[in-house]
Amino acid sequence: MSISSSAVLTELNISVWPAKKLDRTTTATITANAVAVGDAAQVKKNLFAGTAMRSDIEKYAARIRLYHNQHTLPWADKGSRLLPSKLFMDYKKTMNNMRDGFDNLCDTFYAAYPQLVEDAKLNLGTLYDADDYPPVDDVRTKFGFRLAIDPIPSAGDFRLDVGNEELEELKQSYEAKFEERVNEAMSTAWERLHELLSKTSEKLADSGGDDASAKKRYHDTLITNAQDLCGLLTKLNVTNDPKLEEARRALELTMLGQDIESIKDSPQVRSELKTKVDDILKKFEW
Repeated sequence: MSISSSAVLTELNISVWPAKKLDRTTTATITANAVAVGDAAQVKKNLFAGTAMRSDIEKYAARIRLYHNQHTLPWADKGSRLLPSKLFMDYKKTMNNMRDGFDNLCDTFYAAYPQLVEDAKLNLGTLYDADDYPPVDDVRTKFGFRLAIDPIPSAGDFRLDVGNEELEELKQSYEAKFEERVNEAMSTAWERLHELLSKTSEKLADSGGDDASAKKRYHDTLITNAQDLCGLLTKLNVTNDPKLEEARRALELTMLGQDIESIKDSPQVRSELKTKVDDILKKFEW
């Protein structure tokens, strides 16, 4: 199966109004009072200080970007990322729900905008400037959610009126770049697995101290993060790399039946688990 039939390209663009404004007058006053040069400090106003409505949109957008990046692999230098076909339905459903959530937060903000501007007069005090607040119709243009999903173009899809020699050169260049992008995408999958294994090994290493500050805390995520990644890697392995599947399976079996309470209470359990994790790290070329 070619990668063109096992994945698609997805591009996510989310825009959120920062609602920050440089106050030049206050900046000049502060630097003058401090007997400092003009660029020694800056005063930036949070136009909606005292309310979390705008920042909630920003935080939600960050959650969407995180989900997008976790369930895709890098492709182009900027923009498009590789979405495995096995993840397509779950990804599309989740992103549709997230788009609705984003739109709902924005609509709530737009509806409250006139009152938020009134509240800003009190919350910002002398920092308030009516010119900092555009009409709500202009505000709407500062927020946006765009998701594009496209097929991966094949190397032969060049429709240019050029000579055969030039066309062949273009195809060879594309194929080389295509292979480079596939390798980069798969290296990211390997890196995710290596990072988790390394952090797990480090976490399981006993400090050797008896005092409370030397003791580490262990949480369910030590196990669940590994299990989640194992499940995800079965779908991110778009080239069906047998080595990646072997490493993934080794981690899956290592975490099978592990109990966080036993890990917390028993140095022996931690030591045995760490040995298994380290064996995986040693076995593969990262």
